[in-house]
Formats: sequence, C-alpha cells, structure tokens
Amino acid sequence: MVTTRKGKSRLPRWKLPPWLEFIVLLVVAVGVAVLIKAFLVQMFFVPSSSMRPTLKEDDRILVQKISYWRGDVQRGDVIVFKDPGGQWLGDVGGELNPVQKALSTIGLYPTGGHLVKRVIGIAGDRVRCCDKQGRIRVNDIPLDETDYIRAGTSPSDSKFDITVPANSLWVMGDNRTNSEDSRAHRNLPGGGSVPTSDVVGKVWAVAWPWDRITRLHRPDTFENPELLASNK
Repeated sequence: MVTTRKGKSRLPRWKLPPWLEFIVLLVVAVGVAVLIKAFLVQMFFVPSSSMRPTLKEDDRILVQKISYWRGDVQRGDVIVFKDPGGQWLGDVGGELNPVQKALSTIGLYPTGGHLVKRVIGIAGDRVRCCDKQGRIRVNDIPLDETDYIRAGTSPSDSKFDITVPANSLWVMGDNRTNSEDSRAHRNLPGGGSVPTSDVVGKVWAVAWPWDRITRLHRPDTFENPELLASNK
C-alpha cells in the first residue's frame, strides 16, 4: 500500500510479468488475425496456371469478403471458392502438422481445397459457346474477352449450352486451354455450376511478389448495359 500527497492510501498497481504480458499480447494478436480472416480479408496462393495472365502460379492474392455481405456475386468477379462437394480437386494433400494448422487458422499458411476462377454466369443466366464469331454468349449477349483471357487461346475448346441453376455460378479460368473449371464438371450435380454458399470472397488484389502487386478490376465487357439489363 502507498500513500498519496493528501495522505490517503491506495493499493499499488499490479503489473504483469514480462513473460505473461508477451503471452497476452500474442493471444490478442492471434485473435484479431482470426477475426480479420473470418470476416474481412484472407490471403491465398495461386497453385496453377489456370488463371493466366490475370494470376500466375505462386501469386499471393488478397480475398476480401465485405463485397458480398450485402451484395451478390457479379459476372466478371474473380472469386475463391471451396471445392464443390470435394469433387473437383479430390485429395489435395496430407495432414498438416500443429504449426501449419495454427498458421492456417490465421491465414498465414496456404491449404488446399479452394479454387480461383472468374464468374461468367450467375443464377438464371444462359451461357453458351460458341457463336459464329467464336464468342461466349450470356443471355444471348456476346462477351469480348480479349482483355483477360490468355492470348492465343479461344474462349472455349469445348461447346456447351447451360442455364445456371438457382443460387449457383458458372465459372471459368482465364487460361481456357488449361483450366479445369465448370466446363470440366458438367457430369456432376449442378452441371458444373458452383453453389454461391461455397464462395469465400472476391479477389481484390495480388499482394506478392512485389513486381506483381496490383488491384483487380471487373472487365468492361461485364459492364455492358444490355448484359446488366438481362439479370434475371
């Protein structure tokens, strides 16, 4: 007990030992990181060339979740989503050790079971390939995909004509000749579409390597007034 200048006594402040203070700060930091990952933004890495040239192998991408709190997924968005029913990827790796699991929880260790693709059609859309000019059409409106698909590739090397089911998305990689996307899974329930409930979030930016840091934007073709007016 100590005495103040006025003669009144007060209890001394209790100070945390340095080791305990470190543990408290670490727990708080981890808790904040978990909350950020769960509700705001999460980092993933790109494992394949299926999204070239937009995304390259080993790019670190930031996936933000705020956009879909009040709004729906839109055509042209690049999204990360969970493997639908665990049927697109199969077995993607072994068990993580305790350290890897801890880092994964706060978004600092990449794990399998997720894919990254571009949304071409939303629920109710009729998506087909291809017209006489070799273009994909959404609700009979042609897409100009030259801004984002890999140079020298066609919009699709296989024909399809589908109507996207309710609460689902039709997704394709930008590297159309090397992408196991909706086209490759038409034999599965939903005809290759991805349930919107499996969407983790929208790819907002490439965060690493430093010479690849960039914001992603929705291509102009998806802002076509006719296409926007065709929303079901």
